[in-house]
Amino acid sequence: MSLDIYPAIDLKDGKAVRLLKGEMESAIVYGDALDFAKQFEAMGAKWLHIVDLNGAFAGEPKNIKQIEQILQHTHLQIQIGGGIRDEDCIKRYTQMGVKRVILGSMAMKNPQFVKEMAQIYPIVVGIDARNGKVAAQGWAEEGQIEANQLAKMFAGSGIAAIVCTDINRDGALSGINIDFTEDIGRQSQIYTIASGGFSNTEELEILERNPYIQGVIIGKAFYENKINLKDILYNFRN
Repeated sequence: MSLDIYPAIDLKDGKAVRLLKGEMESAIVYGDALDFAKQFEAMGAKWLHIVDLNGAFAGEPKNIKQIEQILQHTHLQIQIGGGIRDEDCIKRYTQMGVKRVILGSMAMKNPQFVKEMAQIYPIVVGIDARNGKVAAQGWAEEGQIEANQLAKMFAGSGIAAIVCTDINRDGALSGINIDFTEDIGRQSQIYTIASGGFSNTEELEILERNPYIQGVIIGKAFYENKINLKDILYNFRN
């Protein structure tokens, strides 16, 4: 099967948490991030999607120690976002061993910088949208640009992937916004990862059949025991 699976860890104050629709005060703490990373690897995961939530709001990395631990004690390929605003930060992460660096706020505010970085580093663009409009700064700040228009700006730019999140569905277990994700993939013609609201295994078949979607991020559905992640990773070897 051809859909890549990305188990997710959202880091807040060093712990693995999940938010509802990006609201920090809604955080549910699930436990130690390294324990979950080891668990994902034991289940057969190849990739791990990490968001430094504190970093996203602060505008600079805040959970470096936990990320270093995961890199040192697992063989997972990590893509990370949250508070990455300059080349020094990108370089630091890649030198640590991070495989992909996600730029979200910078993609909206300075797309030219993102394109330049993509010529040097493995860059992922994070497009997080509320009601179709891109949001930044840990989703606290909403822009005026439409998500699909931002995606179109990166067509042919050399970025490694786009992670697109429908904020209204994130952490709500209400299902991936397929139409939104497909539109991002169609406009950009770039490897596109669906995020926000994944809830059940039936969705995987729908996502897999879509030619514009290549991956999916799985978070709360795992933490709330709604799915058997080990079976999913076995069936969708990535």
